[in-house]
Amino acid sequence: MCVLVETDTPLSLSLSLSLFLFLSLSLSLSLSLSLSACRKTIQSLGTEGHNEVAAPLGWSGIAGTGREITSQRFSVVGPPAAGAFRERPSKPTTFRKFYERGEFPMALEHDTKGNRIAWKVEIEKLDYHHYLPLFFDGLCETVHPYEFFARQGVHDMLEHGGPKIQPVIPQLIIPIKNALNTRNRQVICTTLKVLQHLVMSGDMVGEALVPYYRQILPILNIFKNMNINSGDGIDYSQQKRENIGDLIQETLEVFERYGGEDAFINIKYMVPTYESCMIS
Repeated sequence: MCVLVETDTPLSLSLSLSLFLFLSLSLSLSLSLSLSACRKTIQSLGTEGHNEVAAPLGWSGIAGTGREITSQRFSVVGPPAAGAFRERPSKPTTFRKFYERGEFPMALEHDTKGNRIAWKVEIEKLDYHHYLPLFFDGLCETVHPYEFFARQGVHDMLEHGGPKIQPVIPQLIIPIKNALNTRNRQVICTTLKVLQHLVMSGDMVGEALVPYYRQILPILNIFKNMNINSGDGIDYSQQKRENIGDLIQETLEVFERYGGEDAFINIKYMVPTYESCMIS
């Protein structure tokens, strides 16, 4: 038994070594064939139907050809402007249609102080539910004579309206909102002056306007900090009360003074940067 072990052990080792070498050669051959087949497939994909591939600008080679490719340069473009301050086109107003049909009891009159409205009836006798919303609708106008008649007509009716104004407040909100939403600087300034006059025109008018702050104040919040920096020069817009940032601050203070105890908290909700003018 000892002799058999000594004679059989080298034979087993040689057989195992031969088998290992055979398997290694087979594996190497199969891997070589697989790599060759993959290379041919890639080359065929790179050439069939794609003989001419336009390389992107900045690249020195074509993908799939094995050529060296350099890095591409990109130009970073910022996001587009949000357009919060961009003017919106206004639709033809109902005020203009009524004016062109001659349905307003008024005419243009010239005197030494300039133009004014000559009313054909007493203003106090006008139907405020009918006429006042129409004049507010005309605040979107920027062309003469529509702009003049709408603006002056509103101020005349507010000056003589008294107790007739407060019941009409709900009908005025949409025209006011439309005028502010034009984002036209001239229209906004005109509307702000009208709002101040409206709040001070009669008892309880300021308080009646408080529930509608959410519809009126968003545009004021956008333009609140838009002031003209004239440096050492003279800002004539302040003399004409046409500096939109100052007018908004002034209007919010009027709202707070005449809007009652709930005015400030409602203003603060819509215009977070506003600080009370009533704190002494």
